[in-house]
Amino acid sequence: MLGHQEPYNRCIVDTLNLQPQHRVLDLGCGTGVLTRLIADKLDPSAGGFCLGIDAAAKMIAVADKKRSSPSCRFDVMAAENLVLEDGYFDAVVSSLFFHHVPLDLKQKSLAEAFRVLKPGGRLLIADMHTPTTFFGALVSHTARWFFLQPEIAENIKGVMPELISRAGFVRPDLLNMYLGYIAIFATHKPLLRKIYG
Repeated sequence: MLGHQEPYNRCIVDTLNLQPQHRVLDLGCGTGVLTRLIADKLDPSAGGFCLGIDAAAKMIAVADKKRSSPSCRFDVMAAENLVLEDGYFDAVVSSLFFHHVPLDLKQKSLAEAFRVLKPGGRLLIADMHTPTTFFGALVSHTARWFFLQPEIAENIKGVMPELISRAGFVRPDLLNMYLGYIAIFATHKPLLRKIYG
């Protein structure tokens, strides 16, 4: 992140507007750095915790060993198939996960995030997006070809806001851009579903 990791993480944590009792889900948590930063703001005695999930068992093993605490938990789970209760979490967060996921699984993961959030619950996604600088374009397009990931190409075409809305969320706000290609989007689950008739 070229020195931007701390303000990037701080932006995510601050935007969540955490309360001690909040339950937060971190999709594609990797080794759990962000999960732990969030969890440290929560109070397990009040019911607060952050659960980090990732489909990579090795990542979860590292996260569990290095970062688990009474308010910080980890589990091996696919974001598109969450074995979690409906309307259970106050917030869902994801950092640099969705550019690894094919378009259909992006949509399924967002639908699952919507399902497990309480009405009014927050969704915060930080990920690759349409580049806004020459440096951002250079890095994102190079990564797309170097790693042979068409999923990156989807992100840099700007698909995330529409996919988020299509999952049922309020149209997301673009809060910030880092390095000219990493966007932070914030939105929430509506309190009431629209009824068409």
